Formats: sequence, structure tokens, C-alpha cells
Amino acid sequence: MPATTDDVLSLLVFARVVEAKSFTAGAARLGLSKSVASARIAQLEARLGTRLLLRTTRRLSLTADGLALYEQAARMARAADDAALLAAGTPAEPRGVLRVNAPTTFGEMYLAEPIARYLEAHPNVRVELSLSDRFEDLVAERVDVAIRISAKLKDSNLVGRKLADDRSVVVASPAYLARKGTPETPAELIHHDCLRYTLLDVTDEWRFKGDGKSFSVPVGGRFEAQSGSALRSAALAGMGIATLPSFMIAPELASGKLTAVLAPFTFVRLSVLAVYAPAKVVPVAVRAFVDLLVAYFAKPRWLASEGAKGPRGQGAKG
Repeated sequence: MPATTDDVLSLLVFARVVEAKSFTAGAARLGLSKSVASARIAQLEARLGTRLLLRTTRRLSLTADGLALYEQAARMARAADDAALLAAGTPAEPRGVLRVNAPTTFGEMYLAEPIARYLEAHPNVRVELSLSDRFEDLVAERVDVAIRISAKLKDSNLVGRKLADDRSVVVASPAYLARKGTPETPAELIHHDCLRYTLLDVTDEWRFKGDGKSFSVPVGGRFEAQSGSALRSAALAGMGIATLPSFMIAPELASGKLTAVLAPFTFVRLSVLAVYAPAKVVPVAVRAFVDLLVAYFAKPRWLASEGAKGPRGQGAKG
């Protein structure tokens, strides 16, 4: 059944009340009384046949159905705000909730500062950051912007903007190399404990380039993990040889805690990408955030380390 004018107004009231966490404040934003706002939401609940808000004397909280509806109502409210600003000749201002997903270690190491700048510039936005080393489904997980670190954008249905270059480095601790020796060619890895990243498509071989040729070598070892941070810790502990992106290990390479090996052999380059779902009109909050990331990572500090010299290419995302 198509939405009526009353439905649209009730959804707008619902979104404002949830954002303000108060019937009084939410109603005031729309120039309504608290009683009118309460009646609107009661009518919406009756029409949908479900409870949307749990009310106590101290707070409001969303039910599961209320949370699902709020996602849609908030988008509608933002679109209405943007349209009103456009009609008035005023540039649209980011507002609402921006959901960002990133690889765990990258997010922990590099996203706090750009997010802080974004929030300072746009006081009407709230950022929710989720961290996972798996590639999340943006639509299913309701992610607005995701950071991906890969040789190429695997999902052709997404829009990707490049933030920075990166490379993978084959590394080990000085203690491990003193104990087991330093491999001079990729083929010698068969005699070493290789720390493997289990979220890759192929975990038991590493791919190299040398002398203009591409080739793979089998690798094995007694430790594997689905976390780049765990592999870094394992390498620092002397457990074996790992291939890790330079953003994750540049400080350890510069300090000598890790040593790059097999430098003459390279993989393909990695790219740090900001990806989002395609749309005829990209939401202003998404566009503003991605623009800020592009500017912020124009000179990524992990590539400034002269110690990070080694093979480029496939490694843990972080």
C-alpha cells in the first residue's frame, strides 16, 4: 500500500523523536507540540501493528521493529532536509548516522583522526565505526562507506575511490632469522615457518614476481590466523615469516623489530580504497566523508618510513 501524507509526516516525527531521544525536543524541531508528536507515533504503531518505542520516565529506546523502521525514516528525513536546503539555495549539510566499516588494524591505527575532523566539520552527523577483517556486505550490513585494502576492487557493483597505495612486505624478527636463517629466494620459504592469513582465497602459497615472471611458491607452518594484527604479533614473537601490508608494520620496520626479506621479489601493488554503493545521487554525508579521506590520505604516513622496503602485494588486510 503506498504511503499517505499522514504516513510521511508520522515517519518524519518518528525520526526526529528518535534522534532527539525526546518527544518534546523532537516535536520542537518540527514546530509541533509533544502531544501531537506522541499521537502521531501512536497512530504509526497502530497502523503497523507493532511497538516502535519503549517509553520510561527517563528514556526512550527502540524496539527491534523500531530500529528497522528508523533506518528508513532517517533516510527519508535526511532527503527531506537536503531537498529543503536545495530549494532554499543552500548547500546540503551532512546529517544523521554515517556507518563506516574498515579492516580492524587499519581502523584502529588510522581512522580516529579523520573521523574526528569529519565530526568537527559536520556537527549534525554521528559516525558508527565497525571493524572486521572480512569483507562485509555493504547493503546487508547497512554500511555507508567501507575501507577496502586489496589489489583490486572485487565487487564491481560498488563504487571505489582510491585513498592511497600500499605494499606487502615479507618480514620476520631478527631473532627468528638468526635462528632459522634468512631466505634469499622465495623457493627457500619451503624450509621456513610461514605465518598464514586464512582470509585469503589461497593460504598455502604465496605469489611473487621476479625477473619479469610471476610464480607461486608453496608455504607452510604451524600458525595461521584470520587477523593481520595476530600475524604481526606472531612475527614479532619470532614464530615465523609473514607477509603484511606496510601500513601495519612500518613502525616495526623502522625500529628494527622486524626485518624485510626477499626484497628483490615483488607482488602486485595494493590499494587502500573507500567504497560505497552506487546511487544516482550520492548522499551528501557519504560524499563529504570520502572527500575528506581522499585529502587526509594523500600522503600516507606509513609509506614515509624508509625501513619499509620489501615485496609489494597480497597480504593481510588488517
